[in-house]
Amino acid sequence: MKVCIACGMPMEKKSDFPQGDEQKEYCVYCARPDGTMRSFEEAKAGMTKFIMESQGFDESAAEKIAVSSMKKLPAWKNQLREE
Repeated sequence: MKVCIACGMPMEKKSDFPQGDEQKEYCVYCARPDGTMRSFEEAKAGMTKFIMESQGFDESAAEKIAVSSMKKLPAWKNQLREE
């Protein structure tokens, strides 16, 4: 089983991959409609929204949680550095 390099989601089914392409290292939620990976800002916004909707945090708290999680993911190692 692969794990998305951009959000950490387990990718178990073909539908978890962009355009069903199981060679991709990122999930369908971290992809644009054309199958390319979303930018850091797009991914951060998507993860923030997901945290707000699924866990009930306000936007500021959800963004902090998103950034904290993203620091640990391979796709963003150059955008975010541990301090």
